[in-house]
Amino acid sequence: MEPKDLPDQEWRQRLTPEQYHVLREAGTERAFTGRYWDNHEDGQYRCAGCGEPLFDSATKYESGSGWPSFTTPLEEGAVSEHVDSSHGMRRVEARCAKCDGHLGHVFPDGPGPNGLRYCMNSASLDFAPRGDD
Repeated sequence: MEPKDLPDQEWRQRLTPEQYHVLREAGTERAFTGRYWDNHEDGQYRCAGCGEPLFDSATKYESGSGWPSFTTPLEEGAVSEHVDSSHGMRRVEARCAKCDGHLGHVFPDGPGPNGLRYCMNSASLDFAPRGDD
């Protein structure tokens, strides 16, 4: 069964309550509270829901937002983007392309070559230090 097709009950068993709230209910953790916003280790960030590789630490930077921020996904197509009109504003939601889990949002104020900031929730990510692949 594809991760996108898993029943809600299985997601609840696989994930912590915080991960479930973020990944499956499009929740947001409070700024400066997630375990990866200040992580400076070399490695890869993967989806906490399905393990799909999403971001490399080489593209992570200090945005000052309180959430892990990246200039670009690891590979084209790893992160899908969707218009989010909730909360009275228009934003671009970022989701894991494999399991459709909510990761965070994409903003047009990043320093990278494309000018984007992938602002992710730590609860939606797992980190694998380089060499632990």
